[in-house]
Amino acid sequence: MRPDPAERIDARAVTVWRLAGALNLFVPAVAAGGAIGLAAADLIPSWAAGVAIGVFLAIAVLTVVVVPRVRWLRWRYEVSESEVYLLYGLIIRTRTLIPMTRVQHVDTKAGPLLRAFGLSSVTVATAGGEHEIPALADAVADRLRDRIAVLARVTDDVV
Repeated sequence: MRPDPAERIDARAVTVWRLAGALNLFVPAVAAGGAIGLAAADLIPSWAAGVAIGVFLAIAVLTVVVVPRVRWLRWRYEVSESEVYLLYGLIIRTRTLIPMTRVQHVDTKAGPLLRAFGLSSVTVATAGGEHEIPALADAVADRLRDRIAVLARVTDDVV
């Protein structure tokens, strides 16, 4: 078994993923609030509202506190002259080796949340699909994109 890749993604990824997780809690929060309202109107038992609140809090803690940190700890990558090596996953660990000879193009991208933190993702495209290295500092992402493009001999495709 080969050793794990050496490089980590930017630690600010944890904050970005926590914010994204908090934004995704809107619907569960509305559901928990609805359960409180239904219990106040005596339409459901108060214990049911308590269960809804407990479930919401458990989901919130996992989504905002636990998963982003563990996800960051588990994400690694490495670029050599012959391949891009990715290792990620919380429950299912995925090891991906992308031979440079298979790389068709490489680019960087950043949505509003990543941009707010000065982060970008690098996407490596092959005939079999795309592979993303998430949440790298903008300068690191640009250098990595350019390095992969040179090693894969696709410098004309750098965006």
